[in-house]
Amino acid sequence: MTAGGAGDGAADRIELRGLRVVGTHGVLPEERARAQPFELDLDLEVDLGPAGASDDLHDTVDYGAIAEAAARVVGEESFELLEALAARVAGALLTDARVRAVTVSVRKLRPPVPVDLGSAGVRLTRSR
Repeated sequence: MTAGGAGDGAADRIELRGLRVVGTHGVLPEERARAQPFELDLDLEVDLGPAGASDDLHDTVDYGAIAEAAARVVGEESFELLEALAARVAGALLTDARVRAVTVSVRKLRPPVPVDLGSAGVRLTRSR
């Protein structure tokens, strides 16, 4: 058992929902020229035992910093496929050694298709 934890922290998660960022991702030329909104959900597998015992931000992964790192990838880089964007976000979040695995869901909120479609997205999980 970890300090203050109920086990080994294997099931512990930090969850971020509804991170909205504009970016220039897509295959069509207009998608690459004009920013459009994307929405992300992020699940990080992290041992929350130390932070649960200490109540100290230094003992956990700062979700504000995680949100900013993901937003930087979406807002500053450009990909044709949502799959590549999600994989790049996952790679950026796994640079913190405390993150054992991450699940990234990315939704394009205005998909350029000729039917009434609310969003298009992908979800992937990466671990170390």
